[in-house]
Amino acid sequence: MFLQALRMTARDWRAGQLRFLLVALIVAVAALSSAGFFIDRLRAGLNRDAHQLLGADLVVGGDQRLPQAWRDEAAKRGLVLADTAVFPSMVQAGEGDQAQSVLASLKAVSPGYPLRGRVKVTTDPAQAGDSIGTPAADIPAPGTVWLDVALLRALDAKVGDAVRLGDATFRVAQLIASEPDRGTGFMSFAPRAMLRADELPATNLVQLGSRVTYRLLAAGQGPQGRQAVEDYSAWLRARIDAGDLRNVRIDTLEDGRPEMRATLERADRFLSLVGLLSAVLAAVAVAMAARRFMLRHLDACAMLRCLGLTQNEVTVMYLVEFLLVGLVGSLLGVLIGFASHYVLLELLGRLVSADLPPATFGPALQGLAVGMLLLAGFALPPILQLRNVPHNRVIRREQAAPQPMALATYGLGLVAFAVLLLWQAGDPKLAGWTALGFAGAFGVFALVGWLGLAALRRLRTSVNHQAWRFAVTSLGRRPGATIVQVVSLALGLMALLVLTIVREDLMTSWRSATPPDAPNHFIINIQPDQKADIARRLREGGVAEAPLYPMIRGRLTAVNGKAITATTYTEDRARGLAEREFNLSTMAAPPAQNRITAGQWYTDAPGTAEASVEEGLAKTLGLKLGDTMTFDIAGSPVAAKITSLRKLEWGSMRVNFFVVINPRAMAETPQTWITAFHLPKASVALATRLSRDYPNLTVVDVGGVLRQIQSVLDQVIQAVEFLFTFTLASGVLVLYAALMGSQDERTREAGLLRALGATRKQLSQAQLIEFVLVGGLAGLLAATGAAAMGWGLATFQFKFDWVFSPVAWLAGVAVGALCAVIGGWLGLRNVLRQPPLQTLREA
Repeated sequence: MFLQALRMTARDWRAGQLRFLLVALIVAVAALSSAGFFIDRLRAGLNRDAHQLLGADLVVGGDQRLPQAWRDEAAKRGLVLADTAVFPSMVQAGEGDQAQSVLASLKAVSPGYPLRGRVKVTTDPAQAGDSIGTPAADIPAPGTVWLDVALLRALDAKVGDAVRLGDATFRVAQLIASEPDRGTGFMSFAPRAMLRADELPATNLVQLGSRVTYRLLAAGQGPQGRQAVEDYSAWLRARIDAGDLRNVRIDTLEDGRPEMRATLERADRFLSLVGLLSAVLAAVAVAMAARRFMLRHLDACAMLRCLGLTQNEVTVMYLVEFLLVGLVGSLLGVLIGFASHYVLLELLGRLVSADLPPATFGPALQGLAVGMLLLAGFALPPILQLRNVPHNRVIRREQAAPQPMALATYGLGLVAFAVLLLWQAGDPKLAGWTALGFAGAFGVFALVGWLGLAALRRLRTSVNHQAWRFAVTSLGRRPGATIVQVVSLALGLMALLVLTIVREDLMTSWRSATPPDAPNHFIINIQPDQKADIARRLREGGVAEAPLYPMIRGRLTAVNGKAITATTYTEDRARGLAEREFNLSTMAAPPAQNRITAGQWYTDAPGTAEASVEEGLAKTLGLKLGDTMTFDIAGSPVAAKITSLRKLEWGSMRVNFFVVINPRAMAETPQTWITAFHLPKASVALATRLSRDYPNLTVVDVGGVLRQIQSVLDQVIQAVEFLFTFTLASGVLVLYAALMGSQDERTREAGLLRALGATRKQLSQAQLIEFVLVGGLAGLLAATGAAAMGWGLATFQFKFDWVFSPVAWLAGVAVGALCAVIGGWLGLRNVLRQPPLQTLREA
């Protein structure tokens, strides 16, 4: 029987019966495994060395020097260590009347820094301004410092000049082009000066009461390095909890770049959606290809039964044939996916490490499982129908109704496919939305298709045209096949429209969040009496928009009257947020780029303190509407009730505040002011002049950060567009399968009608009308379903505003009709060119 199955497989392959099924499997597995290989290698690389945003695998920070016992424990566990100390201080350059003093963020580093990533340096100010540099082999040499280019310009100095840090003089040896572990706090944005840690005592800058942040960097080595870091982290947390140490924290990547994190989280969800929709489309294509295979083998099955094969033997023979097709298709899909993931790596070359660990067998096994699961779930029912083909079909061309067991296997296939969606997405919510959306669309589309056919039957005689009656009669003669065709075509178009709509909205939200004219400079520490003059000088300097916001420093001390201690929060990010000082603000109306997601903006009533809180902070700290937050502001407590939650767009690079309190409650608190604005490259001298004229200001150039965000966006968009091609391929397969599903029956009908006297022109017109009706209805359904799913995904998954677009409906109807007409013409054009007798013989 196995040899017979091999012979049947070879015969069907030569006849072209298996090619479409094989292509559908290859595309599905390739789409899923390419993303799988990429994500697998990226995850492995992150576990090994993508902690470059920290400069280490683990960072322990505090405002006091960390205990020697902690260092000894790390060394005992085989970890590599380095130290940094960061604090604000003045940097001086020049002599006499030409002397300049600028507030900077000094960073003293020990040998070996950074443990992950490299500091890039250059001696060319233009390259430094564009974040272009060469990886440094070591830390600054004795007697030298490295400066940010903004600091160099503010000091009116050049590379090789001398600068003073406290009591010591240093030579400017290099300019810092990029710094891997630089955070996004305002002092991290301040111009950087980097020196050796062993030369810090000579400056006498660190005195009693100095605000210094000490960090211990740790990194693992060898195959056991990751586990050693995790064990050391657990050991540290136990010591911190036991000692009730409020000012010591373990930094993680989550504390770093919220704008990057939000962008990449959205990208990850979209890539998962691409994989899911590719799987959905491939499942539809496989099901339709298997159904067409079954219809074309009914006569052959009946002949085999007449020649003595039993039902079980027929079942085994076709199961072996499909198993061979599944293995070959899955293996080819895995190979194509493996090759394609290198394209993703190339597109994201600057975003991910160039020496990622090799791929594991996990995605390959997953790809094989996906292929076999698709085949088992959606090809098994037609095979079970083949086993029930009666002997007398050789004489009577009648097809029996599907047996209950065959129908039951469709249910098992849907369950298995739901598991596949959950497995692929890794997000139950996203998988649930996708599965429910398509399941609901399937039912609604089938109902609307049936109602549409019923309406067409009534309209058959409303148009006195022979081609119209031919078309309506043809659609009504096979209602099941017509509904399947409408539903399949609509599902395929809907998936493509969903991705197109969501993709376009996603790209728009990304680009609008961080547009080319996004603020690239901040000014911090503006005093109340300086506001008017600085605003005037910015306007005169060509800055179109520079809103000033009050900034108030405060530490969260209690929630609902319960004091915050080291044991209040166990999660690292929550603990870090609770232990640091907040940058609070006060304003009468919410900023334009903020959106209220819960509650209402305060009314600023006298004697009442009300707060609006960023929704991510509220989630992390377990806050809700009605809770009362107590802040210590310059020694005075301020208790504010949470009356609203806000959503912020971190990638906008505008001034954002976690907590905003009503103005009357903050009227007596000490305030400075902050602004953010876009300064063209040609006007960079304005920032330098402001720093010179107002020594208390901190003018921060975040152009490098902005360029990094834009670079990430460009590369992620390229990756999304690349994976989108897989879904387009799956969609084309579904469209082809939907249009070709009834090709054989249409061929016989066309030949018979021509034999009975119908002209070629009448049949051509009838086919055109038929395909326009089917494609137009499918396109309208697809556009409606895509709009509904797009709204749900935009609102609940990607978290951006959805805008109704009537173009989607027009495009859906037009594309549906066009696809149906083109597909019908390609499939049936030869029928109308050859004699009716030849058509009937071949059919």
